[in-house]
Amino acid sequence: MTSLRPNIILLKQGTDSSQGIPQIISNINACEVIADIVRTTLGPRGMDKLIHSANREPTITNDGATVMSLLNISHPAAKLMSDISKAQDDEVGDGTTSVVLLAAELLKEAKMFLEEGLPPRALLKGYRKALELAL
Repeated sequence: MTSLRPNIILLKQGTDSSQGIPQIISNINACEVIADIVRTTLGPRGMDKLIHSANREPTITNDGATVMSLLNISHPAAKLMSDISKAQDDEVGDGTTSVVLLAAELLKEAKMFLEEGLPPRALLKGYRKALELAL
């Protein structure tokens, strides 16, 4: 005998549960916004950022790691950009802005292919092959 079970959704109230290519593109757009925030801090002519929060003193910095750590990011995909910045800082101690910008550029290129109809699995296969060739 088959029993019908109700669908159980383990998401907070009000959580967006979108799927498919439009959601992937939305996630990429969120990551690009984070990259745009730190983009101008890169290099010898990197610009300072003023970060103000209600619960702490204003901070002026041109260090990408500091900027990323002070941002209050709620978007899950954009939070990954902060996570890779922190991982880079923990492992190497430098290159936090560069790793965010590199990831954003890879995502930007991926977005173009996705918009042209390339399946995400094919894109991932290409990235894995490129990684294999690079190593």
